[in-house]
Amino acid sequence: MNSEEVLRAFRESKAFLNGHFELRSGLHSDQFFQCAMVLRYPRVAERLCRALSDKVRAGLGAATKVDCVIGPAMGGIVVGHEIARNLDARSIFAEKEDGKLVLRRGFQVKEGENFVVGEDVVTRGGRVQESIDIIEQRGGNVVAVALLVNRSGGKASFSCPVFSLLAMEPVAYEPDDCPLCKKGMPIEHPGS
Repeated sequence: MNSEEVLRAFRESKAFLNGHFELRSGLHSDQFFQCAMVLRYPRVAERLCRALSDKVRAGLGAATKVDCVIGPAMGGIVVGHEIARNLDARSIFAEKEDGKLVLRRGFQVKEGENFVVGEDVVTRGGRVQESIDIIEQRGGNVVAVALLVNRSGGKASFSCPVFSLLAMEPVAYEPDDCPLCKKGMPIEHPGS
């Protein structure tokens, strides 16, 4: 899939929004990717995640076996599961507990296992980095990050290759410098 096809899927499913939004990162923007809206269509989610999995597979090469894919909850659960299916790997997720991502539900990381972090959208990459830390602290190796949308403009960087279907850098503002706030536009908190 090329970028135009990916963006069309987001627009058709009303997953690419325009307005005044507070992002999970705390930044404000006039554009928002509500990935849950595109992922609510299983066949579209399958098509997007298959294309993303193909990028990961090609980028890592045949010599790198992926044992497991971890997705940070909530947005990364579906993406991680679909990528794991396409890479013939296990799928687990990290979830928040006391404001921090943790592994629960009996999910395990074995020493030396290779992981991919699967996420829907990244601006600063905080939850992806938390997921990487969880895996590395338990002796696993994170060999790639796979994103439906990388909206960081390359600013979110990690210790492994990053693959995305769509790379954009919508304007994001610190809350104190947000021209949309200064215009009095109501802010939306659509969730991730």
